[in-house]
Amino acid sequence: MFKTADRRAVPQRAGSEETRRMVLETALTLFRRNGFEETTLRDIAAAADLSLGAAYYYFPSKEAIVGAYYDYVQEKHVALARGAFETAGDLRERLRAALHTKIDVMQHDRQILRALFRYGGEPDHPLAWFGPATRAQRRLCIDLFAEALAGERLPEDVRDAAPVLLWTLHMGILLYFLYDSSTGQRRTRRLIDAAVGFVVDTRRVAVSPLLRPVRRRVLNILRDAGLLVTAEAANA
Repeated sequence: MFKTADRRAVPQRAGSEETRRMVLETALTLFRRNGFEETTLRDIAAAADLSLGAAYYYFPSKEAIVGAYYDYVQEKHVALARGAFETAGDLRERLRAALHTKIDVMQHDRQILRALFRYGGEPDHPLAWFGPATRAQRRLCIDLFAEALAGERLPEDVRDAAPVLLWTLHMGILLYFLYDSSTGQRRTRRLIDAAVGFVVDTRRVAVSPLLRPVRRRVLNILRDAGLLVTAEAANA
Protein backbone atom coordinates (compact mmCIF):
# COMPACT_ATOMS: atom_id res chain seq x y z
CA MET A 1 0.00 0.00 0.00
CA PHE A 2 1.21 3.50 -0.80
CA LYS A 3 1.13 6.11 1.94
CA THR A 4 -1.23 9.01 1.31
CA ALA A 5 1.52 11.36 2.46
CA ASP A 6 3.48 10.60 -0.71
CA ARG A 7 2.36 13.33 -3.10
CA ARG A 8 3.31 11.14 -6.06
CA ALA A 9 1.55 7.99 -4.90
CA VAL A 10 -2.03 8.52 -6.08
CA PRO A 11 -3.18 10.92 -8.81
CA GLN A 12 -5.07 13.86 -7.34
CA ARG A 13 -7.42 13.81 -10.33
CA ALA A 14 -8.17 10.19 -11.09
CA GLY A 15 -8.22 9.58 -14.81
CA SER A 16 -6.67 12.95 -15.62
CA GLU A 17 -6.10 13.07 -19.37
CA GLU A 18 -3.35 15.63 -18.90
CA THR A 19 -1.38 13.33 -16.60
CA ARG A 20 -2.01 10.32 -18.80
CA ARG A 21 -0.74 12.23 -21.84
CA MET A 22 2.32 13.34 -19.88
CA VAL A 23 3.12 9.73 -18.92
CA LEU A 24 2.71 8.67 -22.54
CA GLU A 25 4.98 11.43 -23.84
CA THR A 26 7.57 10.65 -21.17
CA ALA A 27 7.52 6.97 -22.06
CA LEU A 28 7.92 7.67 -25.78
CA THR A 29 10.87 9.97 -25.06
CA LEU A 30 12.57 7.19 -23.08
CA PHE A 31 11.72 4.56 -25.70
CA ARG A 32 13.28 6.74 -28.39
CA ARG A 33 16.38 7.51 -26.34
CA ASN A 34 17.04 4.23 -24.54
CA GLY A 35 15.05 1.63 -26.47
CA PHE A 36 11.79 -0.15 -25.72
CA GLU A 37 13.25 -3.25 -24.10
CA GLU A 38 15.70 -1.29 -21.95
CA THR A 39 13.07 1.08 -20.53
CA THR A 40 11.08 -0.06 -17.50
CA LEU A 41 7.87 1.28 -16.00
CA ARG A 42 9.94 2.34 -13.00
CA ASP A 43 12.11 4.44 -15.33
CA ILE A 44 9.00 6.02 -16.83
CA ALA A 45 7.47 6.77 -13.43
CA ALA A 46 10.67 8.40 -12.20
CA ALA A 47 11.05 10.54 -15.31
CA ALA A 48 7.41 11.61 -15.02
CA ASP A 49 7.83 12.42 -11.31
CA LEU A 50 5.19 9.85 -10.34
CA SER A 51 5.29 6.92 -7.97
CA LEU A 52 5.35 3.51 -9.61
CA GLY A 53 1.82 2.94 -8.33
CA ALA A 54 0.58 6.13 -9.94
CA ALA A 55 2.19 5.17 -13.24
CA TYR A 56 0.49 1.78 -13.06
CA TYR A 57 -2.80 3.59 -12.49
CA TYR A 58 -2.59 5.12 -15.94
CA PHE A 59 -0.78 2.32 -17.75
CA PRO A 60 -0.57 -1.18 -16.23
CA SER A 61 2.17 -2.23 -18.66
CA LYS A 62 4.51 -0.97 -21.34
CA GLU A 63 2.26 -2.69 -23.86
CA ALA A 64 -0.62 -0.50 -22.67
CA ILE A 65 1.55 2.55 -23.33
CA VAL A 66 2.29 1.32 -26.84
CA GLY A 67 -1.42 0.70 -27.37
CA ALA A 68 -2.09 4.34 -26.48
CA TYR A 69 0.67 5.37 -28.89
CA TYR A 70 -0.97 3.33 -31.65
CA ASP A 71 -4.26 5.11 -30.90
CA TYR A 72 -2.48 8.46 -31.19
CA VAL A 73 -0.82 7.47 -34.47
CA GLN A 74 -4.08 6.36 -36.04
CA GLU A 75 -6.04 9.40 -34.85
CA LYS A 76 -3.30 11.73 -36.16
CA HIS A 77 -3.17 9.80 -39.42
CA VAL A 78 -6.92 10.14 -39.92
CA ALA A 79 -6.83 13.88 -39.18
CA LEU A 80 -3.94 14.57 -41.58
CA ALA A 81 -5.34 12.40 -44.36
CA ARG A 82 -8.82 13.91 -44.14
CA GLY A 83 -7.30 17.37 -44.33
CA ALA A 84 -5.44 16.34 -47.47
CA PHE A 85 -8.57 14.74 -48.97
CA GLU A 86 -10.27 18.14 -48.94
CA THR A 87 -7.89 19.50 -51.56
CA ALA A 88 -7.14 16.25 -53.42
CA GLY A 89 -8.28 16.37 -57.01
CA ASP A 90 -8.72 12.69 -57.74
CA LEU A 91 -8.33 9.13 -56.43
CA ARG A 92 -4.60 9.08 -57.09
CA GLU A 93 -4.08 12.13 -54.88
CA ARG A 94 -6.33 10.77 -52.13
CA LEU A 95 -4.53 7.43 -51.99
CA ARG A 96 -1.16 9.17 -52.00
CA ALA A 97 -2.35 11.34 -49.12
CA ALA A 98 -3.62 8.34 -47.15
CA LEU A 99 -0.29 6.54 -47.44
CA HIS A 100 2.15 9.44 -47.20
CA THR A 101 0.52 10.93 -44.11
CA LYS A 102 0.94 7.64 -42.25
CA ILE A 103 4.68 7.83 -42.91
CA ASP A 104 4.67 11.49 -41.87
CA VAL A 105 3.25 10.54 -38.46
CA MET A 106 5.66 7.66 -37.86
CA GLN A 107 8.77 9.16 -39.46
CA HIS A 108 10.69 9.68 -36.21
CA ASP A 109 9.67 6.45 -34.48
CA ARG A 110 11.29 3.82 -36.66
CA GLN A 111 13.52 2.68 -33.79
CA ILE A 112 10.52 2.05 -31.54
CA LEU A 113 8.57 0.34 -34.29
CA ARG A 114 11.44 -1.97 -35.18
CA ALA A 115 11.68 -3.01 -31.52
CA LEU A 116 7.95 -3.75 -31.49
CA PHE A 117 7.98 -5.62 -34.79
CA ARG A 118 8.59 -9.01 -33.21
CA TYR A 119 5.32 -8.81 -31.30
CA GLY A 120 3.25 -8.17 -34.41
CA GLY A 121 3.12 -11.80 -35.47
CA GLU A 122 2.22 -13.27 -32.08
CA PRO A 123 -1.55 -13.88 -32.33
CA ASP A 124 -2.28 -13.56 -28.60
CA HIS A 125 -0.02 -10.61 -27.90
CA PRO A 126 -1.79 -7.29 -27.21
CA LEU A 127 0.35 -5.63 -29.90
CA ALA A 128 -0.37 -8.23 -32.60
CA TRP A 129 -1.31 -6.56 -35.89
CA PHE A 130 -4.24 -8.90 -36.52
CA GLY A 131 -5.18 -9.47 -32.87
CA PRO A 132 -8.35 -8.38 -31.06
CA ALA A 133 -6.55 -5.67 -29.07
CA THR A 134 -5.72 -3.72 -32.24
CA ARG A 135 -9.09 -4.24 -33.96
CA ALA A 136 -10.30 -0.67 -33.39
CA GLN A 137 -7.11 0.80 -34.86
CA ARG A 138 -7.35 -1.48 -37.90
CA ARG A 139 -10.97 -0.46 -38.41
CA LEU A 140 -10.11 3.25 -38.32
CA CYS A 141 -7.44 2.76 -40.95
CA ILE A 142 -9.63 0.58 -43.18
CA ASP A 143 -12.45 3.13 -42.91
CA LEU A 144 -10.00 5.86 -43.94
CA PHE A 145 -9.23 3.99 -47.16
CA ALA A 146 -12.97 3.63 -47.71
CA GLU A 147 -13.21 7.43 -47.44
CA ALA A 148 -10.45 7.76 -50.04
CA LEU A 149 -12.58 5.66 -52.39
CA ALA A 150 -15.78 7.60 -51.73
CA GLY A 151 -17.35 8.94 -54.88
CA GLU A 152 -15.59 6.45 -57.14
CA ARG A 153 -17.81 4.33 -59.37
CA LEU A 154 -16.93 0.80 -58.32
CA PRO A 155 -18.77 -2.54 -58.43
CA GLU A 156 -20.18 -3.46 -55.03
CA ASP A 157 -17.83 -6.40 -54.54
CA VAL A 158 -14.80 -4.22 -55.28
CA ARG A 159 -16.06 -1.45 -53.00
CA ASP A 160 -16.41 -3.95 -50.14
CA ALA A 161 -12.98 -5.50 -50.63
CA ALA A 162 -10.84 -2.55 -51.72
CA PRO A 163 -10.43 -0.82 -48.31
CA VAL A 164 -9.14 -4.03 -46.72
CA LEU A 165 -6.80 -4.69 -49.65
CA LEU A 166 -5.50 -1.11 -49.45
CA TRP A 167 -4.94 -1.52 -45.71
CA THR A 168 -2.95 -4.68 -46.46
CA LEU A 169 -0.88 -2.77 -49.02
CA HIS A 170 -0.23 -0.04 -46.45
CA MET A 171 0.99 -2.64 -43.93
CA GLY A 172 3.48 -3.95 -46.48
CA ILE A 173 4.69 -0.40 -47.14
CA LEU A 174 5.14 0.19 -43.39
CA LEU A 175 7.27 -2.93 -43.13
CA TYR A 176 9.46 -1.68 -45.98
CA PHE A 177 9.60 1.74 -44.32
CA LEU A 178 11.00 0.29 -41.08
CA TYR A 179 14.05 -1.04 -42.87
CA ASP A 180 14.47 1.68 -45.49
CA SER A 181 17.91 3.17 -44.88
CA SER A 182 17.69 5.77 -47.65
CA THR A 183 17.92 9.41 -46.61
CA GLY A 184 14.55 10.53 -45.32
CA GLN A 185 13.21 7.13 -46.46
CA ARG A 186 12.99 8.44 -50.01
CA ARG A 187 12.65 4.91 -51.34
CA THR A 188 9.50 4.40 -49.29
CA ARG A 189 8.05 7.60 -50.69
CA ARG A 190 8.81 6.45 -54.23
CA LEU A 191 7.32 3.03 -53.47
CA ILE A 192 4.09 4.68 -52.32
CA ASP A 193 3.81 6.73 -55.51
CA ALA A 194 4.52 3.70 -57.70
CA ALA A 195 2.06 1.50 -55.79
CA VAL A 196 -0.68 4.12 -56.00
CA GLY A 197 -0.08 4.53 -59.72
CA PHE A 198 -0.38 0.77 -60.17
CA VAL A 199 -3.60 0.60 -58.15
CA VAL A 200 -5.23 3.45 -60.04
CA ASP A 201 -4.17 2.14 -63.46
CA THR A 202 -5.28 -1.46 -62.80
CA ARG A 203 -8.62 -0.28 -61.40
CA ARG A 204 -9.87 0.28 -64.93
CA VAL A 205 -9.25 -3.36 -65.75
CA ALA A 206 -10.29 -4.80 -62.39
CA VAL A 207 -13.78 -3.28 -62.50
CA SER A 208 -14.54 -4.51 -66.02
CA PRO A 209 -17.80 -6.52 -66.20
CA LEU A 210 -15.93 -9.09 -68.27
CA LEU A 211 -13.73 -9.87 -65.27
CA ARG A 212 -16.60 -10.25 -62.79
CA PRO A 213 -16.31 -14.07 -62.62
CA VAL A 214 -12.55 -13.89 -62.05
CA ARG A 215 -12.99 -11.14 -59.49
CA ARG A 216 -15.64 -13.14 -57.65
CA ARG A 217 -13.38 -16.19 -57.56
CA VAL A 218 -10.42 -14.21 -56.19
CA LEU A 219 -12.55 -12.51 -53.53
CA ASN A 220 -14.05 -15.83 -52.46
CA ILE A 221 -10.56 -17.25 -52.05
CA LEU A 222 -9.59 -14.32 -49.85
CA ARG A 223 -12.78 -14.61 -47.78
CA ASP A 224 -12.32 -18.35 -47.27
CA ALA A 225 -8.80 -17.62 -46.03
CA GLY A 226 -10.19 -15.08 -43.57
CA LEU A 227 -8.35 -12.25 -45.27
CA LEU A 228 -11.52 -10.37 -46.19
CA VAL A 229 -14.30 -9.68 -43.74
CA THR A 230 -17.32 -7.42 -43.74
CA ALA A 231 -17.30 -4.24 -41.67
CA GLU A 232 -19.80 -5.82 -39.30
CA ALA A 233 -17.60 -8.86 -38.73
CA ALA A 234 -14.52 -6.72 -38.24
CA ASN A 235 -16.26 -4.78 -35.51
CA ALA A 236 -17.70 -7.85 -33.79
